[in-house]
Amino acid sequence: MVVRVQHEDFDTGAEVDAFSKGNGRVGGVCTFVGLVRDTAGSGQSVGAMTLEHYPGMTERQLEAIEAEARRRWPLEDALIIHRYGRLEAGERIVLVATASAHREAAFQSCNFLMDWLKTKAPFWKVEHTTTGDAWVESKDSDDHLAARWD
Repeated sequence: MVVRVQHEDFDTGAEVDAFSKGNGRVGGVCTFVGLVRDTAGSGQSVGAMTLEHYPGMTERQLEAIEAEARRRWPLEDALIIHRYGRLEAGERIVLVATASAHREAAFQSCNFLMDWLKTKAPFWKVEHTTTGDAWVESKDSDDHLAARWD
């Protein structure tokens, strides 16, 4: 298990290569990379987004979410990298990867991790638009997706 909360960008290919190397029991790796969109839900243009978090608390919550995925699926490994700070449109925000002997566990657990990260991880986002800054509110659609795992 690897959980990292960092300001620095990450190299998706290098991270996935390192993550999946050397374990012959792995039959499938599923990955998700989240990016900063250039358009807000309101349709406004977004130039950047700032993500804030509480150091220590954030890592513990991400580790708890990852532990729940391991409890539910037979995972060989899991990786969560989440960035914070000011990120420009198009930059990477998050990388989630899961590895399992079989693809279905990798797919489902990766989906689960993203749904719970969106709703349970202590990050706060501010979109920087052409008309000013706006806090990103939680979405009912994200809550609905996360609830399917309850």
